Amino acid sequence: MTEKNPADMPAPSSGEEIPEEIAVEMRRIAHDLSNALEIVVQTSYLLGTVELKAPATDWLRLLDSGVQKAMDLNLALRTFIKQHSSV
Repeated sequence: MTEKNPADMPAPSSGEEIPEEIAVEMRRIAHDLSNALEIVVQTSYLLGTVELKAPATDWLRLLDSGVQKAMDLNLALRTFIKQHSSV
């Protein structure tokens, strides 16, 4: 799987906005994604507060890495929607 940089997302052409009904649905989905990610973020944090043995420590590092990528992508999505809609 190839990873794309959120900054590489194609933007609507200058002055073009996401249609309102699509922007509203995208915001709803992004909000629900944020709520789901919060559970993963908090679980990752709590796991980091206990002493883990290998290979669990490796799994926690993988989880932390995935959490950070997911948070970055969610932020990029929310920013993109905000910049390209009037809703």
